[in-house]
Amino acid sequence: MKSAYELAMERLEKQSPTAALSAGQKNQIAEIESLAKAKIAEKELFLKEQIAKAVSGGDYAAVGQLEQQMAHDIQRIHADAAEKKEQVRAARG
Repeated sequence: MKSAYELAMERLEKQSPTAALSAGQKNQIAEIESLAKAKIAEKELFLKEQIAKAVSGGDYAAVGQLEQQMAHDIQRIHADAAEKKEQVRAARG
C-alpha cells in the first residue's frame, strides 16, 4: 500500500515529467553556479571593505545603505543565475 506522499508524487510526475539533463547542461549549470558564487564573493569583498571604511569614519547611515546594497546585489545575482539555469534546463539537448 502506497502512502499519500507516494501517490501525490506519482500524480505530479504524470502532470510534469522530470526532464533528465544532459552532461552539457549539467556542466553549463555548474558554470553558472560557479560564476554566481564568484560574483557574490567579489561584491561582498568590495562592499565589506566599504562598510569597514564607513564604520571607521563614523558614517553609520552609509553603513546601512551599503548593507542594503549588498543584500540587493546578492539577491539580483541569485535571481540572474536562477533565470540562466532555467534557460539551460528548458533547452533540449
